[in-house]
Amino acid sequence: MLRSDQIIATVEMIQKENLDVRTVTMGINLLDCRGESVQSTCENIKKRINTLAGNFVPTCDAISRKYGIPVVNKRISVTPIAFVGAGFKRDGFISIAKSLDEAATDIGIDILGGFSAQLEKGMTATDREFIAALPEAIAETDKICASVNIATTQKGINMDALAMMGTTIKELAERTADSGGFGAAKFVVFCNQPGDNPFMAGAIHGLEEADAVLNVGVSGPGVIARSLERLIDNHPENGTLQLDELAEEIKQTTFRVTRCGELIGRAVSKSLGIEFGVVDLSLAPTPTIGDSVGEIFKILGVDAVGAPGSTAILAMLNDAVKKGGIFASKTVGGLSGAFIPVMEDAVLAEAVGNGSLCIEKLEAMTCVCSVGLDMVAIPGSVDSDTISAIIADEMALGMVNSKTTAARLIPVPGKEAGEHVSFGGLFGASPIIEVKNAGQSGRFISWGGRIPAPIHSFKN
Repeated sequence: MLRSDQIIATVEMIQKENLDVRTVTMGINLLDCRGESVQSTCENIKKRINTLAGNFVPTCDAISRKYGIPVVNKRISVTPIAFVGAGFKRDGFISIAKSLDEAATDIGIDILGGFSAQLEKGMTATDREFIAALPEAIAETDKICASVNIATTQKGINMDALAMMGTTIKELAERTADSGGFGAAKFVVFCNQPGDNPFMAGAIHGLEEADAVLNVGVSGPGVIARSLERLIDNHPENGTLQLDELAEEIKQTTFRVTRCGELIGRAVSKSLGIEFGVVDLSLAPTPTIGDSVGEIFKILGVDAVGAPGSTAILAMLNDAVKKGGIFASKTVGGLSGAFIPVMEDAVLAEAVGNGSLCIEKLEAMTCVCSVGLDMVAIPGSVDSDTISAIIADEMALGMVNSKTTAARLIPVPGKEAGEHVSFGGLFGASPIIEVKNAGQSGRFISWGGRIPAPIHSFKN
């Protein structure tokens, strides 16, 4: 039974606290779109996307108006394209990227994810052609996001593929230098990439998924922040409030946020006749003031984001979000937890600017959050081996701890630490973070091969 105060609180969340459904993402299987030629494959892909998602955006908008809950993003994820284009050369993959871009424009979405490959153990000749195509494919399209999974807890880290990531990211940034290296913001490297993640840039439609599935990503760091402030300000016994009570408040608020996402997702799913997949219970900030995960750190007791205690706060926040959301949704999945994308969170970006948050602390915090080093702008002069080595550290955290980690690093051409870069919109802005010890990891990256998977027995 819903209580009247809970209903009123949910209405206030929507009207005053930036509660929204961050994304409804339709996953589409493209495996049977493979034709005898690149041209026929491209035509089949565009036809499949237009057939399944032609009415996707109008339907989401209608459901949003009906329930009064904003749906911020309507997006598409597809089967990792390296599988769809098996046997094609570099130019073939670039043609597929352009066809996906055209299909995204036709149906009215802003971003399409899944220009991706799964390389955690080894690489085929096709995979190498795909990687060679990545910089031009992303730089010459507007709506395509790409990702590569190069590590898992079960298979270890593919260091041959990882060594190519630094070079790929540098080329992506340099090809888009006139926009501050924005191309690198559309490419992410994963360990343990989930196949049902609705959030970009790493959304894919996994091989284990059905032909078409709707996944929903809910957010609301502003809602969590305001609920914590109310609890702290109005607590009847001043000075007795403890962290377990604050964690309980986060759980209860997340429950209501997740129910909104479940409601919208199921309504869109029923209207389109497409299977409902999962709700991703993630706190994804935006550059909007009052919609920040960093703000929650300060409310919970650290005066500077990155100060000692920040990792512990993030661990508590991540856990409480999961606990509150799981009970509110029939099926959860994706990344589910708290994100710390620097450029997309005004308070985190401010912390980088004033020096309280460094890349080493960010890396430590990714041990307990749901993604990794996300939307981190670094100096354009950082060499490709150092970028690969930063990614290797992040992949190791995910591999050993059996969790998803990712790296979305943006080497900003022509700029150094302390200077500023802005992409606008949800991609945000940030000072460029310092990278210490650059140029010191080349011998490690040059080994190649694989870092074996960690042992899965003899644990104590």
